[in-house]
Formats: sequence, C-alpha cells, structure tokens
Amino acid sequence: MGILVLICITVILAMIDIILKSCIEGNLIRKEERTVCGGKVILRKVYNRGFSMNLMEEQPDTVKYVSAFSTIILTIVQLISLMRKKCCAFKKIGLSLMTAGAWSNTFDRWLRGYVIDYIGFQTKKEKLTKLTWNLGDFFLITGAGIITIATLFGKKK
Repeated sequence: MGILVLICITVILAMIDIILKSCIEGNLIRKEERTVCGGKVILRKVYNRGFSMNLMEEQPDTVKYVSAFSTIILTIVQLISLMRKKCCAFKKIGLSLMTAGAWSNTFDRWLRGYVIDYIGFQTKKEKLTKLTWNLGDFFLITGAGIITIATLFGKKK
C-alpha cells in the first residue's frame, strides 16, 4: 500500500472515532446504556481520565503528557516504516491502525481532559460486560495484534 493511502486511512480512522465520541457525548447521558445488535453490544458513555482501565486516573497531567509523547513517537515510527520499502505491509497497516487509535485518544485527553469510551459487550461475566472501550482502543489492539503476528510469522532474513 502506498504511503499516502495509509496516512489517509490513519487520519480517516482517527476522525471516525473522534466523531463517534462527539455523537456519544451529545446524545447519551453519562453511564446511560443502549443496546444494539440484538442486545450483544452496549452503547454507554464512560469518561476515562487515566490509561486503560483508568490506570493513573489520579494523575491526569502525567497521563496527558505520556499519551502525547507516545503518540508522537508512534507517529514517527509509522512514518519511517511507511518510507521503508523493505518494511512488511502488515506492519505498516498495524502501525497505521495503532497511530489512528493513539491520535484519537490523545485528542480526547487534550481537548476534553478524559477519553470517552462508549462500546461494551454483553457477556456471561459481569466484570467483562462492565468494560467499556472506544473505536480507537480497538485500532490500537488490532494494530498491535497485526504487528505481532507479522513479526512472529514473517519471513526471516
């Protein structure tokens, strides 16, 4: 895939998540729940002031700066990888997904002071059902998974 295509995909995916967060912010009351997909997916508005699982929520400034620094480093790594012809296409795609998720969540932290999470899943385990994510989180997880698989099963030099 071309450099410009993957950069555009990164920007578009980050914008989709930012727009969805704004829609949730404007249309749901905090902790209100609405089910979709036959009750399997739960839409709710949750504010996350920390990292994943509210880790370090009592230190929002640290979270904000670490998030920004990590996002900038990830963006630099993505751009370097996109420019390298020998870099695996799957790694480029994975980095693009991760960068989209990182920018979306960092945008929230700097603009709102928290990340809006809005997707949960109905499960048999109450603790798992209470977990709430956003699209950017899924981009980060999926991108990391793609990179891991590409690294483990890619061609050895």
